[in-house]
Amino acid sequence: MEFKESKEKFIQSWGVLGSSWGINRTMAQIHALLLISPEILSTEEIMSELQISRGNANMNIRALMDWGIVTKHFKTGERKDFFFADKDIWEIARKITKERSKREIEPVIRILNELKGVEGESAEIKQFKQTVGDLESFTSKLNSVVDKFVKSDEHWFYKNLLKIVK
Repeated sequence: MEFKESKEKFIQSWGVLGSSWGINRTMAQIHALLLISPEILSTEEIMSELQISRGNANMNIRALMDWGIVTKHFKTGERKDFFFADKDIWEIARKITKERSKREIEPVIRILNELKGVEGESAEIKQFKQTVGDLESFTSKLNSVVDKFVKSDEHWFYKNLLKIVK
């Protein structure tokens, strides 16, 4: 397979996978392009490569920067902004996990904590409290594991993962 074909397949596949992970296809494609690019790229280069509009490119680049996986760079003598994706896959995984936890797990924990305070003693309310309590307990433990992963280094994580797998 030629490089151009491989590159296009990677970018398209990353876009499809991104949709599965809950981010939009274009955001994932921009990340893929920056991830495999050895040089920083301008918005114009990203737009040209992916055949997307300036607004679409700007919105998704901003979102990638919010996630902490793309950074803005400046070139001396250039008025354009340039962008670079972190190439450390471990660091990318940690940042994405942290952001997903903030967006997905922490709000669930807050809601479940509120719901645990329901008043009453009927069988229906007792069942509700039990279910909400179990969900809150599980979600809090999951959040604790995610937090340990985010704060860990690669060697600690793999060492502990091997203990679990054995």
